[in-house]
Amino acid sequence: QVQLVESGGGSVQAGGSLRLSCAASGLYAMGWFRQAPGKEREFVAAISWSGGSTYYADSVQGRFTISRDKRDNAKNTAYLQMNNLKPEDTAVYYCSTTTQAAATMRGGRGDYWGQGTQVTVSS
Repeated sequence: QVQLVESGGGSVQAGGSLRLSCAASGLYAMGWFRQAPGKEREFVAAISWSGGSTYYADSVQGRFTISRDKRDNAKNTAYLQMNNLKPEDTAVYYCSTTTQAAATMRGGRGDYWGQGTQVTVSS
Protein backbone atom coordinates (compact mmCIF):
# COMPACT_ATOMS: atom_id res chain seq x y z
CA GLN A 1 0.00 0.00 0.00
CA VAL A 2 1.45 3.35 -1.05
CA GLN A 3 1.18 6.10 1.53
CA LEU A 4 1.29 9.80 0.68
CA VAL A 5 1.80 12.51 3.27
CA GLU A 6 1.39 16.13 2.19
CA SER A 7 2.51 19.34 3.85
CA GLY A 8 3.09 23.00 3.07
CA GLY A 9 -0.30 24.49 2.39
CA GLY A 10 -1.41 27.80 3.84
CA SER A 11 -2.60 31.30 3.11
CA VAL A 12 -0.74 33.88 1.05
CA GLN A 13 -1.45 37.11 -0.77
CA ALA A 14 -1.56 37.29 -4.53
CA GLY A 15 1.92 37.32 -5.99
CA GLY A 16 3.31 35.28 -3.13
CA SER A 17 4.82 31.80 -3.07
CA LEU A 18 4.23 28.48 -1.35
CA ARG A 19 5.97 25.13 -1.52
CA LEU A 20 4.04 21.87 -1.14
CA SER A 21 5.72 18.61 -0.21
CA CYS A 22 4.52 15.04 -0.61
CA ALA A 23 6.38 12.12 0.96
CA ALA A 24 5.60 8.81 -0.71
CA SER A 25 6.63 5.22 -0.23
CA GLY A 26 7.64 3.53 -3.46
CA LEU A 27 9.01 4.83 -6.72
CA TYR A 28 6.27 5.86 -9.12
CA ALA A 29 5.27 8.82 -11.20
CA MET A 30 3.94 11.56 -8.93
CA GLY A 31 1.69 14.50 -9.48
CA TRP A 32 -0.48 17.23 -8.01
CA PHE A 33 -4.15 17.91 -8.54
CA ARG A 34 -6.41 20.56 -7.07
CA GLN A 35 -10.09 21.04 -6.39
CA ALA A 36 -11.70 24.41 -5.80
CA PRO A 37 -15.12 24.75 -4.15
CA GLY A 38 -17.88 23.84 -6.54
CA LYS A 39 -15.46 22.66 -9.21
CA GLU A 40 -14.15 19.33 -10.37
CA ARG A 41 -10.68 18.15 -9.47
CA GLU A 42 -8.13 19.20 -12.08
CA PHE A 43 -4.61 18.23 -13.01
CA VAL A 44 -1.85 20.62 -11.99
CA ALA A 45 1.55 18.98 -12.58
CA ALA A 46 3.25 15.58 -12.83
CA ILE A 47 6.77 14.21 -12.82
CA SER A 48 8.11 10.87 -14.01
CA TRP A 49 9.67 8.38 -11.61
CA SER A 50 13.13 9.36 -12.88
CA GLY A 51 12.40 13.07 -12.62
CA GLY A 52 13.38 13.49 -16.25
CA SER A 53 9.93 14.40 -17.56
CA THR A 54 7.51 16.98 -16.20
CA TYR A 55 4.03 18.06 -17.26
CA TYR A 56 1.98 21.11 -16.34
CA ALA A 57 -1.51 22.43 -16.79
CA ASP A 58 -1.61 25.51 -19.00
CA SER A 59 -2.95 27.58 -16.11
CA VAL A 60 0.19 27.05 -14.01
CA GLN A 61 2.88 26.74 -16.70
CA GLY A 62 5.72 29.14 -15.94
CA ARG A 63 4.57 29.75 -12.36
CA PHE A 64 4.69 26.29 -10.76
CA THR A 65 7.59 23.84 -10.72
CA ILE A 66 7.38 20.18 -9.79
CA SER A 67 10.47 18.29 -8.64
CA ARG A 68 11.35 15.21 -6.66
CA ASP A 69 14.01 13.91 -4.30
CA LYS A 70 14.90 10.22 -4.61
CA ARG A 71 17.92 9.94 -2.37
CA ASP A 72 16.18 7.10 -0.53
CA ASN A 73 14.87 4.58 -3.07
CA ALA A 74 12.33 3.23 -0.59
CA LYS A 75 10.83 6.64 0.02
CA ASN A 76 10.78 9.75 -2.08
CA THR A 77 9.42 13.24 -1.88
CA ALA A 78 7.78 15.39 -4.53
CA TYR A 79 7.63 19.15 -4.31
CA LEU A 80 5.43 21.74 -5.94
CA GLN A 81 6.96 25.20 -5.87
CA MET A 82 4.21 27.72 -6.53
CA ASN A 83 5.22 31.27 -7.44
CA ASN A 84 3.22 34.33 -8.44
CA LEU A 85 0.11 32.83 -6.91
CA LYS A 86 -3.29 34.10 -7.98
CA PRO A 87 -6.66 34.02 -6.21
CA GLU A 88 -7.83 31.46 -8.78
CA ASP A 89 -5.16 29.08 -7.47
CA THR A 90 -7.16 28.76 -4.24
CA ALA A 91 -8.07 25.09 -3.80
CA VAL A 92 -7.36 21.91 -1.91
CA TYR A 93 -4.23 20.43 -3.43
CA TYR A 94 -3.86 16.65 -3.60
CA CYS A 95 -0.71 14.66 -4.15
CA SER A 96 -1.09 11.50 -6.19
CA THR A 97 0.99 8.70 -7.58
CA THR A 98 0.43 6.17 -10.30
CA THR A 99 2.10 3.03 -11.53
CA GLN A 100 1.48 4.23 -15.07
CA ALA A 101 3.44 6.87 -16.97
CA ALA A 102 3.43 10.42 -15.60
CA ALA A 103 1.81 11.66 -18.81
CA THR A 104 -1.37 9.75 -17.93
CA MET A 105 -1.88 12.05 -14.96
CA ARG A 106 -2.76 14.85 -17.38
CA GLY A 107 -5.96 12.92 -18.02
CA GLY A 108 -6.72 12.64 -14.31
CA ARG A 109 -5.02 9.32 -13.65
CA GLY A 110 -4.05 8.67 -10.04
CA ASP A 111 -3.85 5.34 -8.21
CA TYR A 112 -3.13 6.61 -4.71
CA TRP A 113 -4.01 9.93 -3.11
CA GLY A 114 -2.91 12.08 -0.22
CA GLN A 115 -5.31 13.68 2.23
CA GLY A 116 -5.12 17.12 0.62
CA THR A 117 -3.77 20.45 1.81
CA GLN A 118 -5.52 23.81 1.58
CA VAL A 119 -3.99 26.67 -0.40
CA THR A 120 -5.70 30.05 -0.10
CA VAL A 121 -4.61 33.07 -2.11
CA SER A 122 -6.13 36.43 -1.23
CA SER A 123 -6.26 39.42 -3.53
